[in-house]
Amino acid sequence: MITTAIVQSAMELGCIYALVALALFLSFSILNIADMTTDGCFTLGCAVSAMMCLSGHPFLGIVMAMIAGVAAGYVTAFLQTHLGVPSILAGIITNTGLYTINLAVMGFSSNVSLFRQTTIFSIAKDAAKKTAVKGWGELIVAVIIVAIVGLFLLFFLKTRLGMSIRATGDNPDMVRASSINPAFTITVGLCIANALTALSGALLGQYNGSCDINLGTGMVVIGLASLIIGETLIGRKKMGRWIFGVIIGSILYRFIVALAL
Repeated sequence: MITTAIVQSAMELGCIYALVALALFLSFSILNIADMTTDGCFTLGCAVSAMMCLSGHPFLGIVMAMIAGVAAGYVTAFLQTHLGVPSILAGIITNTGLYTINLAVMGFSSNVSLFRQTTIFSIAKDAAKKTAVKGWGELIVAVIIVAIVGLFLLFFLKTRLGMSIRATGDNPDMVRASSINPAFTITVGLCIANALTALSGALLGQYNGSCDINLGTGMVVIGLASLIIGETLIGRKKMGRWIFGVIIGSILYRFIVALAL
């Protein structure tokens, strides 16, 4: 039976996981790169966010998680553009190294609990208690964040740098002939994509109130499934519609999972 709680939970998780789908949209659909850093980077964002929450800085934890994601994306891009490592192998190498890094960030513990710790979701939940949106604070936070990210991608991909990134995915030889450095555009694209992945992990960690070393397992599959659902149902003719479809695809995916369980 579908209840309000199930619908609300599916929408909240759908918005959080939509950030992973948007990250894969940028790396896979736009740059045409199969970025396998996603699993490890997702856990990295969650670990950094969780440890910052334990220090009493939930908002700073979100920012630091994104910075860590940028660093992971840069390593993958460096292996690919400067050392000539194939894109899939570069992602796998970074992902493998991130396992140890994630353990170190978590104090060499496989699990970190945020029980009774202040998170952005607990703050939003408390703030919404005395308003008309009581009980919907967590969903509002998730929707606002994914909307901001979606609008950012929409406008960024229409800038000169964004158009260069799109052109790099379509035809890197043409980009190189146009005096644009494809190594730079690939690096920027992967850094942004992994920042979004880490942001998703950071939000999920604060949403669940815990962080596990194996949390990121299967994130590539979840993201690609959401991406395919969105592109199939909404289409990809216009950039705004394409991005909106990716977000809707992630929410629908969580609904399907909720119904299956």
